[in-house]
Amino acid sequence: MSTIKLAVPTMGEAGLSAQRAGHFGHCDRFTIVTIEDGKVAEETAVVENPPHEAGGCLRPVGLLSDAGVDAIVAAGMGGRPLMGFNQAGITVYFDNTHPVVGDAAAAVAAGEAAIMDPSQACQHHH
Repeated sequence: MSTIKLAVPTMGEAGLSAQRAGHFGHCDRFTIVTIEDGKVAEETAVVENPPHEAGGCLRPVGLLSDAGVDAIVAAGMGGRPLMGFNQAGITVYFDNTHPVVGDAAAAVAAGEAAIMDPSQACQHHH
């Protein structure tokens, strides 16, 4: 039995039907989704994302690590946080095609989201 605690950067209210944020560092919060044996659980949790200035782009790494998150799915992320997540043992999945939290989580659950490669990281400052 495999379980993944997945963070999905979210705009507005958290939940499976919420809008996924395009860039994790500027999201309002993270919807935490549990994936068990390839199935997305209905129940979600939330981790608030502090303003981007407070601790910079590495702050969410610590917050999500403290929340017991195993993975994150993002459409965009800079190289520093990507390295930070990797060092924290949090798998970073790349998905830029699913604008809804639940759909992005389902893509990860189905094995359709690839692990983010450093070449896919944003090369500019946000």
